[in-house]
Amino acid sequence: MDNALIMELLRSRDERALAELKRKYDKLCLCVAGNLLSQREDAEECVNSAYFDVWNNIPPDSPEDLKTYLCRIVKNKAIDKLKYNFAEKRNSSMAVSLDELAECLPADSDDSISARKLAGDISRFLKTQDEKYRKVFIRRYWYGDSLADISGHYGINEKTVATYLFRTRKKLREFLRKEGYEYE
Repeated sequence: MDNALIMELLRSRDERALAELKRKYDKLCLCVAGNLLSQREDAEECVNSAYFDVWNNIPPDSPEDLKTYLCRIVKNKAIDKLKYNFAEKRNSSMAVSLDELAECLPADSDDSISARKLAGDISRFLKTQDEKYRKVFIRRYWYGDSLADISGHYGINEKTVATYLFRTRKKLREFLRKEGYEYE
């Protein structure tokens, strides 16, 4: 079933929409959540919670891209769960990659920065980058893949992956500075 039909089922409050969402996107959603969380049960909880949010938010929400909308909700749920787990002194590899990325983002003390504008600027920046650098960056900071996983996926050395990420973060920081973002 295509996304337009699933959206129509959601708008008409037909519960088949949830079954179709699960059938079509469950593996992808579990992968997104699983890359952030170490426990499969936590990942499944986040995915199920995301389905519930989609059910409650459509309508009034009407996303142009259902897949991206769902994955964003799953990722946000997983990050929230990761923060909870991390606060409980549990270890997580995703905390490392989030710390890496935080270094190149502007200080959040500036209330004039909107998350939507920042996300748009980062997307615009990534579109200007070499394809391999862009894909490595997205695998690390969107999907939460480890350096070893990225290395295996693209057939490059882990040190090369780390170098790609370092260079891209450095370029991103400079790009955002030129866009008027301030750093402490």
